[in-house]
Amino acid sequence: MVLDYFNNIDFGQPLFFFLGLLLPLMIFWYLKNSNRQSAAVKVSSSKSFFKLNNWKTSFRHLPFILRLLAVAFIITALARPQTKTEQQQTEGEGIDIVLCIDVSGSMTAQDLIPNRMEAAKKVASDFIDRRAADRIAIVIFSGESFTQCPLTTDKVVLHAAVSTIRNGLLQDGTAIGDGLATSVDRLRSSKSKSRVVILLTDGENNGGLIGPDNAKEIAKAFGIKVYTIGVGAIDEILLTAIASETGGKYFRAKDNSSLENIYKEIDGLEKSKVEIATLTRYGEKFFPLVLIALGLILLEMLLRFTVLKKFP
Repeated sequence: MVLDYFNNIDFGQPLFFFLGLLLPLMIFWYLKNSNRQSAAVKVSSSKSFFKLNNWKTSFRHLPFILRLLAVAFIITALARPQTKTEQQQTEGEGIDIVLCIDVSGSMTAQDLIPNRMEAAKKVASDFIDRRAADRIAIVIFSGESFTQCPLTTDKVVLHAAVSTIRNGLLQDGTAIGDGLATSVDRLRSSKSKSRVVILLTDGENNGGLIGPDNAKEIAKAFGIKVYTIGVGAIDEILLTAIASETGGKYFRAKDNSSLENIYKEIDGLEKSKVEIATLTRYGEKFFPLVLIALGLILLEMLLRFTVLKKFP
């Protein structure tokens, strides 16, 4: 139980533990005096000898043991055991970001390792880890679009959403307009001053209810910046237009390394104006140790002057 008490405990004044050197000195002094008393007993009468062999003899060291424990607890209390709680306070304003990812059948192509889909999920997860205070949403699209995860700062939820992305969740095809429009819809009511869509696709638009040009105009109307990333056989003219007209940038990913560098570059371009301050609170834990020490001292005195009292 004592060991459990010291779980997650730090000490504010650990130098006081050097006072623990007093404990072996106390033991040495006590043993030295005990030996003198034993020598005196040997030359006393047989009557005194038999008196020593009663129950008091068995417990004669108990007061000293109690005193020793009391000193140990006092030294530990002086070292100021305390618990430390850290709270992070975020000040400033983060960015609202939507990761819009193509999940069409062609994303299983293996020109990226192990394939385009898994490579895209890997860089998305790494990107999420780097955005400490931003809200992020996940939108997937193929022949239609779907919000995999709404805007959130919960990294656990976001990673879970990314991990469950796979081909076959939606009707096949490449509806870039629908994917972008759904992403914009996730951001249109956002109060953040900076709103960004990162759209990754490996095909040309061939379906959906909303055309890419219309989705682009919607993004422009809401002041949403779009970064586009092309993998494989894509419509570079379209992706370049979407990016440039919304204030974003178009990237071409040819392999895993270039895809990772693209997300790192976007990460560098979209810096959050956020300061994270760590507030540390300490909870003092010395008081129970002081009470235990006082209790041991009182018990020692009680035994020494009552049942274990020495008579001349």
